[in-house]
Amino acid sequence: MPLYGLMQDRPLLISSLIEHAARFHPDVDIVSRLPEGGTHRTNWAGIRRDACRVAHALKQLGVGQGDRVGTLAWNSHRHLSMYFGVSGAGSVLHTVNPRLFPEQIEYIVNHAEDRVLFFDVTFAPLVEKLAPKLKTVHGYVAMTSREHMPRIDVPNLLCWDELLDAQPADFTWPEFDERLASSLCYTSGTTGNPKGVLYSHRSTVLHSLMELAPDTFGLNSAETVMLIVPMFHANAWGTPYAAAMVGTRLVLPGPHLDGRSVYELMAQEKVTFSQGVPTVWLMLFQYLDAHPELDPKALGLKRVGIGGAAVSRAMLERFERQFGAEVVQGWGMTETSPIGVVSKLLPRHEGLDDEALAQVKLKQGRGVWGVDLKLVDDAGEVQPWDGTSRGHLRVRGPWIASGYFKGEGGSPIDQEGFFSTGDVATIDADGYLQLVDRAKDVIKSGGEWISSIDVENAAMGHPAVAEAAIIGVAHPKWQERPLLIVVPRAGHVVDRASILDFLAARIARWWLPDDVVFVNELPHTATGKLLKTKLREQFKDHVLPTA
Repeated sequence: MPLYGLMQDRPLLISSLIEHAARFHPDVDIVSRLPEGGTHRTNWAGIRRDACRVAHALKQLGVGQGDRVGTLAWNSHRHLSMYFGVSGAGSVLHTVNPRLFPEQIEYIVNHAEDRVLFFDVTFAPLVEKLAPKLKTVHGYVAMTSREHMPRIDVPNLLCWDELLDAQPADFTWPEFDERLASSLCYTSGTTGNPKGVLYSHRSTVLHSLMELAPDTFGLNSAETVMLIVPMFHANAWGTPYAAAMVGTRLVLPGPHLDGRSVYELMAQEKVTFSQGVPTVWLMLFQYLDAHPELDPKALGLKRVGIGGAAVSRAMLERFERQFGAEVVQGWGMTETSPIGVVSKLLPRHEGLDDEALAQVKLKQGRGVWGVDLKLVDDAGEVQPWDGTSRGHLRVRGPWIASGYFKGEGGSPIDQEGFFSTGDVATIDADGYLQLVDRAKDVIKSGGEWISSIDVENAAMGHPAVAEAAIIGVAHPKWQERPLLIVVPRAGHVVDRASILDFLAARIARWWLPDDVVFVNELPHTATGKLLKTKLREQFKDHVLPTA
């Protein structure tokens, strides 16, 4: 007969996070730069009050348990209060990525069946354009004051300040099954329509706990975190929830992500830790390049969290040497909430020389508790963790998706319950994952794989290269060969020969691109990743000099 433990059984609910923050860290700052201009300051007690008002407002608007509530919003105190108010009330927060094409936004709002759409004034023209096509949305809330209300023609348009000011500042959060849905986020839809990932309260709270671990991001009450990763992208990597868990001071930059704005806000608010994708850091670097009188170390930045794309060696070394900051790289995806692996050194790495340390740091990271990893070949055979055997990456765990909203795309799960990520990777004996490529981006030359990630990162080390992408181009003998596409750094002159000479000393000879072309900019997805489908289309007729 089984013997059960005598422990209280309390559901893991998002409402518990904001209650904890308001009770134990009420006076800790939440700083926001607003879309309409200016800086707003509140604290965790203030976020809790607004979250309670959001919950009351949803009830007034006829939004019930399980109903989806859409947001088209930047990182701000308003969006933060939505994170807790919507989910805490039992509804589902649907953060819409405004960087998607309007047709994709129309599709996902209709697919999610959002009842109400909250939006920042930046997106007022987009909302006005889409409103007639949004079949289930019966109300719109502009997240601003009466003074800045947009003059647009949409039905049932309300003002955020007026709506919340009319609500009580306290709310009794309901208790319910922790497995119920809490939030909904759609993939970027680079191949077909975006697919919805439906998070639960349980998965979100467990994921938040892991984000506090020293071997992951180590959030704590002594940090000032500038959250650059968008709150409409995979729940901002879960940081808003984890920050509430420990009362972290948050700095929210709104839409102001250019290099100057990021630098000045970091300096003004004495940021110690920031999270963002590589494209944002490149803009910061460009600003600093144009202002050599500025000393990045004066910022006092201690750590930088980077995800969304592999960290190049040039970026790693610049943060370490010029900023004096530790780079914490991670890999994940919308479907993994998103933490999958995080790159932190082990005690056994002490004493390694700089070159050996860099090789470890440039790997995406080790698996964290809760996430199982598996590599399989094309036939489904499990591959060894030896650092060289490549395979399709599959993952499982309590915050990994088991399927997509409304069953779109079929089941992504294998017979053992592992989710197919679409990535090709290696894993070494210490459990460090290193991405080789997206399965759809891998370059197969003469039957062998060439890692576009490794070649791109090597190219980024060239002092005249701002950004680089590599794609496969048809070749009569080798099936396909790599074409390197480069964005030169401002003020630098660079040619094909210098790039190839630079790479020749850093990558395998047969990986060397057959050609190099130069462009003013590279296309990116709505989440900041390189849009290689567009590059392949653009250069599909490119004739390699070796062909």
